[in-house]
Amino acid sequence: MSDREPPRRRVPGPARPVRPGTGQRPGPGARPARRPAGPRPAPPKVIRLGSPRPRLRLIGFALTLVMLAFVVRLFQVQAVDASTYAAKADQNRYVGQVLAAERGEITDRHGVALATSEDAYDITADPTLFAPDELKIPDGPEQAAALLAPILGQDQDDLVRKLRPENEALRYVKLAGRQTPQVWKQIKDLKATLAKQAGAEGATANVLAGVLAVPTSKRVYPNSELAAGILGWVNAEGRGGGGVELQLDKRLAGEDGKIRYAQSGGRLVPTAGSSGTPAVPGSDVELTIDRDIQWAAQNAISKQVEESRADRGYVIVQDTRTGEVLAMANAPGFDPNDLSEADPEALGNAALQDAFEPGSTAKVLSMAAVLEENAATPGTHVVVPNRLHRGDRLFKDDVDHPTWYLTLNGVLAKSSNIGTILATGQLGRTQAQANKVLYDYLRRFGLGSRTGLGFPGETKGILAAPGDWSTSQQYTIPFGQGVSINAMQAASVYSTIANGGVRVEPTLVRGSKGPDGRFTPAPEPEKTRVVSEKTAKTLARMLESVVDDEEGTGTKARIPGYRVAGKTGTANRVDPATGKYHGYTSSFAGFAPADKPRITVYCAIQNATEGSYFGGQICGPVYKQVMEFALKTLQVPPTGAAPAALPVTFKP
Repeated sequence: MSDREPPRRRVPGPARPVRPGTGQRPGPGARPARRPAGPRPAPPKVIRLGSPRPRLRLIGFALTLVMLAFVVRLFQVQAVDASTYAAKADQNRYVGQVLAAERGEITDRHGVALATSEDAYDITADPTLFAPDELKIPDGPEQAAALLAPILGQDQDDLVRKLRPENEALRYVKLAGRQTPQVWKQIKDLKATLAKQAGAEGATANVLAGVLAVPTSKRVYPNSELAAGILGWVNAEGRGGGGVELQLDKRLAGEDGKIRYAQSGGRLVPTAGSSGTPAVPGSDVELTIDRDIQWAAQNAISKQVEESRADRGYVIVQDTRTGEVLAMANAPGFDPNDLSEADPEALGNAALQDAFEPGSTAKVLSMAAVLEENAATPGTHVVVPNRLHRGDRLFKDDVDHPTWYLTLNGVLAKSSNIGTILATGQLGRTQAQANKVLYDYLRRFGLGSRTGLGFPGETKGILAAPGDWSTSQQYTIPFGQGVSINAMQAASVYSTIANGGVRVEPTLVRGSKGPDGRFTPAPEPEKTRVVSEKTAKTLARMLESVVDDEEGTGTKARIPGYRVAGKTGTANRVDPATGKYHGYTSSFAGFAPADKPRITVYCAIQNATEGSYFGGQICGPVYKQVMEFALKTLQVPPTGAAPAALPVTFKP
């Protein structure tokens, strides 16, 4: 065998495919087959873009203008108009509210409250919270008003108008002012119930969600009608509407404060800052009135006015030494706690606001002039005929009588019109001179001028100058017709006589206590000597005859153990509705103890239509009842001295 390997045998492989159209098989090194000749495809078009630079410049310029506008606006908002926009933002965000000052109390002379204040609430609402978009119902204000009307005592339609104001942006309205805590509690309970229902049912709207309350105070008069004519009342705005409440409103009201707080949805935002000025409470005012004496006077006059079926009546009690008014009662009266039930004609203080002809109680003025001018003495003889012709009239006394032979003291005791005309005729050589002298004394005693109390609506009465007196007035004014006064003026006349002839200006206010607790007394009243002490004492003794002497007209005013000086009056009354005389003004005025005076009481009743209308018969008992009570209350002892029995008549 050979060492060389035998040749290898080639194994045939799979057949190679033949190229289409060529008849040849592909293989290594074979050339690519040529394609049949044909048109070549056109080369693609090349789009050449314009230069982007101009457009970029334009866009950049536009953006620059926009940014510049933003910068300018930002500069305006943050620099130029910053304060204006800040104020507008605060206005929308912050809410201002008045903090009502606590009104001062009014007390009597012993500190007993006659007018005070208690907690109350102003019921308010945010109208935007009643809008359909907020409540998801169209009639939210109607539903809320239907629930609130019976609680607040308001008209339902009025509440709807408040809850749906014309100004849709309005966020605060007052629904009712100065409501009691009980009213607000009732509303809160109703709100809570509706809120619970809304939470449970989902679709139920709480129509009272926008009802809120602002703490304030409400004026209260603990004694109802007692001294209402003096106190007056406070109106719905919390300001004095009459009486002392109006007269001293600024002192009583204090100064309201302010608070400014952030709000959202009509509610306080506790985390936001708030600012404000605290309220300054008003001062307490102490009156000269004694509550107990005021009660006695009001009780007595109210009963007599009712029994006499009179139009009205008044009683005044005054300290003769100081001029302080201890009581000023009117009947009928009113309850300042509820003016809706008050008679409009009873509002106010008739004792100061009524002008009426006083009648015979004014004869003491004529006697004061006669005595002071030394025209006569208490014992001077005066012959009083049944009729007296003067000027264009024929004068008479209240009763027909034969010729009376009276002393000047008797003229006053028996209240003779004719005797008074004859006595005052001695004041001058002519009637015109006598008129001038009498007029001067009337003015000195305070007629034709306001009393000095400064009370709202007080009348100064009517006193014409002597040159303007008619023929009849020359003779009627001496006995209290043809001249008009108020009840306080009449009381002041008798207090002047009781005080030895010195008129002390009446006062109703003793002083006030400020928020700091310091008491400031009222200024001293003005004092004026009107007649001499001698004349005043003589008049006091003459006035005793009116009460103590059986010939006097004031016997029903006697008080056991006390010496009483007084005078009756029964005057023709001018009807304010017609301006003509109709009915009578019945009155009684006096003081006690007569020899050491301490208290003056004046009573007047207008147009008594049941029973007697004579002053001594219907006002004498009122005077006695009130005077007795006042003497006991002030612990005024009897003097124990015997009365001076001046003669009333003389034998011709």
